Amino acid sequence: MTKEIRTKIEINASPEKIWTVLTHQENYPNWNPFIRKMEGKLSIGERLQVIIQMNNSSKMTFKPIVLELEENQVLTWKGKFLISGLFDGTHTFELIDNNNGKTTFKQSEIFEGILVRFFNLENTKKGFERMNERIKQQCEK
Repeated sequence: MTKEIRTKIEINASPEKIWTVLTHQENYPNWNPFIRKMEGKLSIGERLQVIIQMNNSSKMTFKPIVLELEENQVLTWKGKFLISGLFDGTHTFELIDNNNGKTTFKQSEIFEGILVRFFNLENTKKGFERMNERIKQQCEK
């Protein structure tokens, strides 16, 4: 079973500026309302530590592996809950240069596994949307 979340927002900034904000991990607690912490080397094959917290819910820690990394364009990681096949998520951030001083910021995740059917992902989608709004604010300052 799979489920997918897709969000996007147009930001009045270059892909380079957005990439700088997205990859400046130390600053996440100051602006990111969804991914509260991200640590680790942003390099293909490396494991990150990602802590998400939606609204007043409890924190969830994931240790995804970076699958794709193209500076100023795309960052993809894949995480799992306990073991592969239960509840796996492949998360992608994509920056598309609109060649007019604006960039389309896409955030998506494909969830796979036996437990996916039991999860309502509406709060997660709201978390993506809140993060999109805040990265827009951060980059358009």
